[in-house]
Amino acid sequence: MSNEQVSFREAFRYWLKLGFISFGGPTGQIAMMHKDLVEKKKWIAEDHFLQALNFCMLLPGPEAQQLATYIGWLLNGKWGGIIAGGLFVLPSIFILWLFAWLYASLGSVPTVAAFFYGLKPAVVAIVFEAVLRIGKKSLKTGFLYSLAAAAFVGIYVFNIPFPVIVLFAGLIGYAAGTRYPGLFPQAASDTMPHKPISPVAERAAASRSKGWQRFVKVLAVFLSLWSLPVVLIGLWRGWNDTFIDIGILFSKAAVVTFGGAYAVLGYISQQAVSHYHWIMPEQMMDGLGLAETTPGPLIMVNQFVGYLAGYYHAQGLSPALGGAIGGLLTTWVTFIPSFMMIFLLAPYIETLRKNESLGKALSAITASVVGVVLNLAVMFTHHTLVPDAGGFDWYALAAAVIAFVGMQWLKWGMVPVIIGSALAGLLWKTIL
Repeated sequence: MSNEQVSFREAFRYWLKLGFISFGGPTGQIAMMHKDLVEKKKWIAEDHFLQALNFCMLLPGPEAQQLATYIGWLLNGKWGGIIAGGLFVLPSIFILWLFAWLYASLGSVPTVAAFFYGLKPAVVAIVFEAVLRIGKKSLKTGFLYSLAAAAFVGIYVFNIPFPVIVLFAGLIGYAAGTRYPGLFPQAASDTMPHKPISPVAERAAASRSKGWQRFVKVLAVFLSLWSLPVVLIGLWRGWNDTFIDIGILFSKAAVVTFGGAYAVLGYISQQAVSHYHWIMPEQMMDGLGLAETTPGPLIMVNQFVGYLAGYYHAQGLSPALGGAIGGLLTTWVTFIPSFMMIFLLAPYIETLRKNESLGKALSAITASVVGVVLNLAVMFTHHTLVPDAGGFDWYALAAAVIAFVGMQWLKWGMVPVIIGSALAGLLWKTIL
């Protein structure tokens, strides 16, 4: 099928459907798009899909949402990209908004509290499973293992900020890749024959403007959109307000968190829990559990954190209004940068993909992310097994082990594990 045959209406229907059924985290979402777009609809060739995926994985932010945005842009131009990326997120915004309101309003009700008690062991298992999955893909050499270990020690022992870890990992990777390339795994392109990009995709990419005037225009538009709500809130409530902190924190998270949603969680946990004291570690785990059970990007857990920050800390506003503003502001500053990076850089995808030095730096960053996610897993485990109420929670340990074994070796799905764990926790608390 040629690029011209993919009508905007047909594409719109597909992206709308995907927004409501995109469960399973980034891995499941990417697999779903591959099956639909490459195998069934044949809108994009296999090699071009993989090339687009590699490009999106080089960027900070949610790779599945960025991949949808890129393919939408490729097929139907700028509005195709906006619709694809927007509909990928939109259903989860309203679903998680409702969940966050119910959580903040009813979280102290015994039945609801028991439900969230059951979620925590599943979250521990999910994050440890993510450590193994990301590590297996990323840590191919002893040097990369060393970087991951150093990142873990840096954030766990010395509380080094996540952006600093990312910066130093990237610099070390760039320098080491230039002088000692043997420290990194051999690129697949060195051992496999290169597959040419499909003619259809090549024509589509060639039809997109790459001029500097376009670059400047896109940059100006998205920077204005990105900063507008923060500026308006600053003029309304002052520049020392909680909402300003929310806007700045999640804006930084959007541009420094390479490695997908779990890398974002490591940074947000460090800031929202330890620095700003907006939420407790247990609440971060509850948010992750809710985000895992809703369609859309896992990074939507940010909206949950922003909602609670506004709900509890927005002075002079009702909690529900403060939460709504905090949650929507968080989502806005999280995803506008993702759109911006796709629209800015997609025309130069081939150049970026072939830059070996950049690839080495990003390999090092991804390795450091493994250490950061491991820190997240350790923190979640501690707060689950040794709750603030005191004692050791043997039920939580058993439930977490069962969930981990089920996902790792029995191939249990993430959503069934979340739901089953929550119901088991509810039953356990009811029996007690």
